Amino acid sequence: MFTRKKSLFQRLSLLLLVIWLLNLLGVPNLEAVAATGDNLGDLQSTQGFRKAVTLEKIRSHQLALQKVAQDYGGGNRLAGTAGFDKSAEYVFNQLKAAGYNPTYQEFSYLLVSDRTPSQLQQISPFGQSYVNGVDFATMSYSGSGNVTAPVYAVDLKLPSSGDSTSGCEAADFAGFPAGAIALMQRGTCTFRVKAENARAAGASGAIIFNEGNSPDRTGLLNGTLNAPPLDYPVVGTTFALGQFLSSYLTNGPTGVTVRLKTDTLAEVRTTSNVIAETASGDPNSVIVVGAHLDSVSRGPGINDNGSGSATILEIANVFASQERPTRNKLRFIWFSAEEAGLVGSNYYVSQLSQAERNKIRLNLNFDMIGSPNYVRFVYDGDNSAFPVSGGAQPGPQGSGEIERVFVDYFKAQGFPTEPTPFNGRSDYGPFIAVGIPAGGLFSGAEGIKTAGQAATYGGSANKPYDPCYHLACDTYDNNSNEGLDQMSDAVAHAVLYFSKRNFEKQPLINPPARPGSGNSGGVGLDDPDPVAI
Repeated sequence: MFTRKKSLFQRLSLLLLVIWLLNLLGVPNLEAVAATGDNLGDLQSTQGFRKAVTLEKIRSHQLALQKVAQDYGGGNRLAGTAGFDKSAEYVFNQLKAAGYNPTYQEFSYLLVSDRTPSQLQQISPFGQSYVNGVDFATMSYSGSGNVTAPVYAVDLKLPSSGDSTSGCEAADFAGFPAGAIALMQRGTCTFRVKAENARAAGASGAIIFNEGNSPDRTGLLNGTLNAPPLDYPVVGTTFALGQFLSSYLTNGPTGVTVRLKTDTLAEVRTTSNVIAETASGDPNSVIVVGAHLDSVSRGPGINDNGSGSATILEIANVFASQERPTRNKLRFIWFSAEEAGLVGSNYYVSQLSQAERNKIRLNLNFDMIGSPNYVRFVYDGDNSAFPVSGGAQPGPQGSGEIERVFVDYFKAQGFPTEPTPFNGRSDYGPFIAVGIPAGGLFSGAEGIKTAGQAATYGGSANKPYDPCYHLACDTYDNNSNEGLDQMSDAVAHAVLYFSKRNFEKQPLINPPARPGSGNSGGVGLDDPDPVAI
């Protein structure tokens, strides 16, 4: 009896000693881990790996991509251009040096871009020039043109309650004077429908401004008209500029004359995804870890998406340097032409046979994880936080559990998270479309940070998560070291965790919703540019 009591005392003493040592080393405490339902062993087993994936090295990769954009890309790393090719070469050489056998997956796509910067000027009643990328932006698949003409308001709703139908019907253009520039408002139908209706009515150009019904629909409208290219100039603007050009009229001549100039190209170019996988791991059980490497034409894209690209590159390098054996094969992919509409990831998935698709257990996607005014967004894989609208929907079975892995990790560190809609608007989209579970992280783009989010995460309320989203100022300085450090640790944890998971014994499932999971609501918009409304 005395011996048993002594043994129990020794065990308790040892447990207290272990807890003290774990806290000293910065390992999450048992109580915090228990609150999440996570396994302490999982967190402990990834700790060394997470520490080896340093912010300093990730930032050095971002700096290299910045230099590529400056030296070869004319300020960007657009797919199908020298800026992207050199970015891909940098990643390829890093992987080769780390011991991988990387490959290029080449494909062709229609490159649509500004050839020279667009211009928008008010000629009368006031002479004023507007700033490209701040006040207005060329719509993707806009044609070229240089027109000076009066502005004509088309069925505007000022203010809007979210149900603007401006330009959605041919009847909206009754009385429209041929040769005028159509001023339309975002809402209800696609930008393409609006632009085609305006062209059919005789418009020489079109301006589509943001709807203005909510904070996230007031800023610059970066939109796409979708292929094929139109034959006349179309730009998007902020709500404020559109309302100003309308002279606060909802229909008819505004009394404003503007000059609208676009100089675009649309030509087939060749580009490549970069792919590398671990030597170890079951080739019939694959984890795809992806991020897009290309930028938009306006800037170097060091947050969008140099942050995700640099993070998975450093994770791949550390994985190789530590010679970690893995149960499941890791396949790292740097996708091209994401900004053109997920072209690279669509191509990759389209080239897989059904047998090859069946080997992929899940896809992890990391697109913009260093936003300067960041929020820790986690893809809402089971769509437990959003209505099924605007494309948000539950992912394939297991996507909810991938979400839970990230949420539980952050909660164990004492970091709140919020869900972001699982709407397929980044490179995970083609994977979930063929039934492959997916998940990932996102730190925010053009959406506006709320006061509640600022109180939780710091930063500035009523400002974009990334004020340089798709702009020339998305440079090395346009990143939060704190946010990127936290997000990259979570990436490292998830990659190592899933590399070791026995999916035969622990198949992916969607766990039931649990109070206090860390998801507290919130909205973040993913890439690429808004396509429809």
